[in-house]
Amino acid sequence: MIKELQVTGVYTTNTYFYIDSHSKAGFLIDPGAQAGLIYDAIVRNGWKIEKILLTHGHFDHFGAAEVLREKLVAPIYIYPEDASYLTDPYLNLSGNYGGIKVTHYEELYDGEEIRLKENNGFYLKVIHTPGHTPGSVTFWSPEEKAAFVGDLLYQHGPGLTNFPGGNRRILEQSIIDRILTLPEDTVLLSGHSSPITVAEERRLLLG
Repeated sequence: MIKELQVTGVYTTNTYFYIDSHSKAGFLIDPGAQAGLIYDAIVRNGWKIEKILLTHGHFDHFGAAEVLREKLVAPIYIYPEDASYLTDPYLNLSGNYGGIKVTHYEELYDGEEIRLKENNGFYLKVIHTPGHTPGSVTFWSPEEKAAFVGDLLYQHGPGLTNFPGGNRRILEQSIIDRILTLPEDTVLLSGHSSPITVAEERRLLLG
């Protein structure tokens, strides 16, 4: 089960819950802001968040993570190449907004399957998709036919690369090699726009 919640800090970001409907355990992806709003949704639905997953290290995707880590007793996970972003307001773009940081985190790796303790068959696969940042990742659920792509791409095309560590060529290569090779009916869930399928994204980019 996938649920989306729009949260607003400096920017509006799509926060996602990927929940096992049987155990009600699951993952929280990119809690960008409004920790109270996110926590209330979790409590109201009776969900148990085991892990907080970050697609990349920009503050509008982790602004509520540290508060929720403590309230939920759930570790935060990020790809190693973006770990430095969590403590550097210049890299994570929060320098003009109070300098938001995360100091407690675990690392995840390309090809790793992030599984629930409550249900070991419920998982997300980590796909390293750099370009927006060096450590940007996509979390893919083959079962749900969905992929959480962060800011790698939007409904209208590729994501932005005009931030520290961004690289347009690498981002486009990530999309072509690692996203457009997923099954065509996979729904791509981005951080700031509506869903789009792999087939639609392929037509948009490649014609």
